[in-house]
This record gives sequence, C-alpha cells and structure tokens, in this order.
Amino acid sequence: MIMSQNKEITAEQAATLIQSNDTLVTGGFIGIGFAEHLAKAIEQRFLDSNKPNNLSLFYAAGQGDAQTRGLNHFGHTGMVKRVIGGHWGLAPILGKMAIEGKIEGYNLPQGVICHMFRDIAAKRPGTLSRVGLHTFVDPRQDGGKINTRSEEDLVQLININGEESLLYKHPKLNVAILRGTTADRKGNISMEREALPLDALAIAQAVKNSGGTVLVQVSRITEQHTLTPDRIRIPGILVDHVIVAPEEDHPQTFAENYNPAYTGEIKTAADSPDNKPLDARKIIARRALMKLKKNAVVNLGIGMPETIAAVAAEEGKIDDFTLTVEPGGIGGQPASGLSFGAISNAEAVIDQPAQFDFYDGGGLDQAFLGLAETCPEGHVNVSKFGPKLAGAGGFINITQNTQDVYFLGTFTSGKQQLEVSDTGLRIIENGPLKKFKTAVQQITFNGSYAMRQQQRVTFITERAVFRLTPQGLKLTEIAPGVDLQKDILDQMEFTPLIDDNLTPMDERLFRKGPMRLDHPGSRPMQQMRNLMRKVLQNPELSEPQSRLVTTSVG
Repeated sequence: MIMSQNKEITAEQAATLIQSNDTLVTGGFIGIGFAEHLAKAIEQRFLDSNKPNNLSLFYAAGQGDAQTRGLNHFGHTGMVKRVIGGHWGLAPILGKMAIEGKIEGYNLPQGVICHMFRDIAAKRPGTLSRVGLHTFVDPRQDGGKINTRSEEDLVQLININGEESLLYKHPKLNVAILRGTTADRKGNISMEREALPLDALAIAQAVKNSGGTVLVQVSRITEQHTLTPDRIRIPGILVDHVIVAPEEDHPQTFAENYNPAYTGEIKTAADSPDNKPLDARKIIARRALMKLKKNAVVNLGIGMPETIAAVAAEEGKIDDFTLTVEPGGIGGQPASGLSFGAISNAEAVIDQPAQFDFYDGGGLDQAFLGLAETCPEGHVNVSKFGPKLAGAGGFINITQNTQDVYFLGTFTSGKQQLEVSDTGLRIIENGPLKKFKTAVQQITFNGSYAMRQQQRVTFITERAVFRLTPQGLKLTEIAPGVDLQKDILDQMEFTPLIDDNLTPMDERLFRKGPMRLDHPGSRPMQQMRNLMRKVLQNPELSEPQSRLVTTSVG
C-alpha cells in the first residue's frame, strides 16, 4: 500500500538518502529494535558504490550478534570513520577496527548516551552527569577514548557547587535508523510486537530537532491505527520515511522470531528446575540468590548474572523481588543470550532513558553484574582486554549508583574442571587465566571511589566470596572441599585480606535439586566450620556423590 503522504519507501531508496560523512544514530538492544533490513541495504549500497563513506555511528546499547548482524554491517574499511557507542562486544568487526586504530572510537556509558539523545532534542549545551567519574571515561584517565586516533575530547571535568561532574559533548546528528511494528499513513509508529520501545522516541526527537532525517523500519502498514493513541511510540510528525521489512529481517530478537510472552500476549510458566545443570554458573547464581533481599528492586546484568533469574524461578523465588533490566523491562523473568533485554511476563516496560533516570538516581536496591577481572583495590574491568573490546554498556551507570553491588564470575577464566559433591567442591583443573590481578587493564568500576561513596560491594565466585573494605578485598567465604592455598591464594596475583571468621559457603549450593531456601541448612554452622577445617587439612577429601563439571568462561 502506498501511503498518501508518500512516506513509504524501499530500503534501497532509504540507503540513498544517507550522505557520506553523515552521523547515523541507531536504536536497538542486541537484536531487539534494530533495523536489520535497513542496515543491510546501507551496507549493500556501500559495497556496490563505495557510498556512503566516512560515516559516524552514535548509539547507546550494543547492537549485534557478535558475528555479522546488527552494527557489524558497517564494519567495512572506509565505510565508517568514527564510532561513539555504549557497548562494543556485539560488533567485534568495528571493535577490531577501533583497537587497530583504523577508525576513531569512543566508549561512553550507555545510560549517559540515552540521556544525550534527550538533551540534544532539547538543544541543551551538553549532558551533565556524575556517571563515569574515576573510571576510564573520566578525562583524567582515558576520557572514553579507545585509541590515539580519537583526538577530540568528548568528556570534560567540571565543578558545580563544589562537586565534580562530567560534561558530555553532543555530536551533530543527521540520520536516525529506528524500528517499530506498524505505521499508519501519517507515519505514526506503534510497537505492539516489539519486545522493547528502547530510546526510539528520544532518538527521533534528537535527529528531527537537529534538522536530520528519521527512517523507521516496520513490519506492516495500516491505513489508520486501531490502537489507542497512547500506544503510538513515535509520532508521525517525527518520521520522514517508513520502510517495510521482510519477516526474516524483522525478528523480535536475534534468537527468536517472535515470543508473545515478551509483549504480554500470553503468560508463561517459570523454567523447569531440570533445565539448568549444576555447574559453576549455577553455583554462583545460587549464592547470589541467597543475597537477594525480600521486595528488593534489582538489576541483572548480561552474562553470568542472567542465570539468577532462572535459579530464582527454580527455587520459587521469582516473585520475592522485582527484577529489572536496563533497556526498560520491570518485573517478570528476563530472557538470556541473544534475547537478553526482553522479559517474559513483565509487569511494565518503560523507555530506556527513563529506566536510567531511575538507576542514576539510586532507585535500585541491589545490582548483580559480571566480573572479568579485579585487583586488590576492588577495581573491576569488564570493558577492555588487550585486543578485545567489550565496552561498558550500562555497567558504569548501575555500579556507581547502587548501594548494594555484587560482581559475579568464575574464579579463573577459560576452561576449568570442577567436581561437585553434595557437600562441596573439588578443583580438578583451573582456567588458564587469573581474574584476581595486581592491576586491571581498564577501570570500569572504581573500588576506592565506591568505598568513599559508602557502597557495599561483594564478589561471588563458585569457590570463594570476597567483600570490599576500605583496606582492600577481604576473603569471607570458601567452598567446602576447596584448598585455601592451592585453589584460592595460588590462583591470585595478590594476597587478599582474610576474614578472622572465614566461613564455608552454604553446602546447599552444591546439592542437586532445590536448595529449599525457606528451610535452615541441614547442618548447624559449627558443624560446617568443622567440615571446612577437615577439608582444608585434607584437600583430597571428597564425598561419594560427586559430579564432574567442566566450565569455560572468558
């Protein structure tokens, strides 16, 4: 159907509207909300004609499948000259180009970029935030620059009323590439089959008020919407053109073509307990679950923390607290993998910038994030590892503004082999890389700053638990069956503080079947401590009911 105001065009026609040296703003979260059909058309035009070239990309959340989809379509020499993004790990082609200095690259906090869209729309002189202080985003460190080719200073340290803040510089925007479900003849966009609305409205307003062009990929066109006006997520006054995509280029996520539970059409049952094997990831998630407070509002990060939702469902605890994810989902059960960001049975879904307003203001009670590497001061790096560029995503926003923060990860990195028994753990083979290092490669979370802010910070692994103190990392728990010297201290590049009351991790963490958290453990704590002493004295001690587990974690 041709729209009366001639807003419908093909993807190929849309690609010709993009000029060399333009700044493109893309919406999306992994695969959710990403305009794959449009990105493919722009890529094909470049491959055919070498135009458009020298583009700049500006985006908040990571968009891609870590292979060829999403922003990976822009990873051709000469196609892009600059990328300003919140997360890079899902677009490794662009990340490699940035690390090698072939393009300018900047990594800024995801939530800050979301707010930059709104501030650009309002023509504010910059975006003011405390998010990023004392991390690699701080101009006293890297200023968010990925390489030496990135010479322009995008972050400025300023003082307001005696307090340090960061002022983020706004780029000039030319084209928005967005996605929705249904467009009417005036270009009003609804998102009834999208998992999240994300920052689409903020981006459309920012680009339109910058004099740019707003392109929206949809799956269908209607003469007139039958939905109520409040269901319109991008009003037609902001939309220049709509592009109808084939079904294969418009999946709800990069893992699922369509899941009606993500849009509230159906309600699904919790995951079956049999679906999750008892491995290192599950042990860590179980220990984290024990830390979750009744009625708490919680954020779960991507990767290891995703498992907490499944374990909570297995234990019948999914309704004891409210899980949230940074792109806007509240309540329900977060999805994992390439569907991460979507939520089954959500209580509410809000725009991504609004979610970060809540996070930045300290609205979260607890946050559970991944652990890639740390050091004696409790600094954490999840963003850059030699030639591998992951990016911070929403990590900095969340960890700097939540009072109760937990970092989750296996004790060593890479392939490791564990033997899990009913009462403990035996380490057969450690991963080849140590995570507890003398210094981290990049500061994504500043432990010293967190202590000055009086945050509570805990590190949870499958074999040990640490608490961050003003004096440094302190070992507080160790798994029964684990040798303190061989399996803990020898696998660290530094010696941590050790709590005088070092206790064993709860043996229920290592049992098959539900932990039964509403019931006390089968052994009094003193008996558990006695078991710990026996195991520490005899590391070969093992229980007859054991399970061999191999875990590989980056």
